[in-house]
Amino acid sequence: MRINITSVLVDDQEKAHQFYTGVLGFRVKHDVPVGDARWLTVVSPENPEGTELLLEPDAHPAAKTFKEALFNDGIPFTQFAVDDVRAEFERLTGQGVRFTMEPTDADTVIVAVLDDTCGNLIQLAQYKG
Repeated sequence: MRINITSVLVDDQEKAHQFYTGVLGFRVKHDVPVGDARWLTVVSPENPEGTELLLEPDAHPAAKTFKEALFNDGIPFTQFAVDDVRAEFERLTGQGVRFTMEPTDADTVIVAVLDDTCGNLIQLAQYKG
């Protein structure tokens, strides 16, 4: 068994598409119309056949409540691995990305948390050793 697709709930798929591809640097894997929404997945350009991230609409009322509670409590919804958190922080800050936590050494990992502009906090992690 392996993880094939995971989701992040977004308030606007087009805004998410622009942020996750144009700012974070992911690549679109699938973009298929599905009613009023899209089956829109992105992948890392470093692993285009790897795990897909579904930019899933948060249309269900429970999704909005869940996202808002996590966001208000400062809890990241998901995590992306990076080789150098501080370099990503500088790159993304230069593009206007808002971070709620600057790079922080947390024993075996260096982490930072960004606002994805779509209702989520996303943690970047650089694992040591």
